[in-house]
Amino acid sequence: MNNKLDKLKDIKNENNIWFIYIGIIVLSWYANSKEKDFILHDSEISRKEYQNIMIVIFSVLVIVYYYFAKDSLEDFNKLKETDTTKTYISLIGSILILISGIIFLGIAITDDEIDTEIAFN
Repeated sequence: MNNKLDKLKDIKNENNIWFIYIGIIVLSWYANSKEKDFILHDSEISRKEYQNIMIVIFSVLVIVYYYFAKDSLEDFNKLKETDTTKTYISLIGSILILISGIIFLGIAITDDEIDTEIAFN
């Protein structure tokens, strides 16, 4: 019974993360309009706004990625020797995604020319 309650709690948290992703999509769309304004009008204000929005986006994503990596680590720590390798692979994947999020956040912070396109999903 406790296992089912844990799963339901995880699903509730994941549903909340979907709302965060919807917010990220809206912010990304707005950031693209700022990038377009910068390209067309060479607006320094738009460039800075674009960069700040990207920093916010990737900061939020790093927090989400940290949550998933932490969750995978907790699942990994509950493993028994007879369990499958799916949890090992999930942990490695979560850690790699967290690392990529940190790298993209670093790019967003340091790339003042906004000429590096940052893709995420």
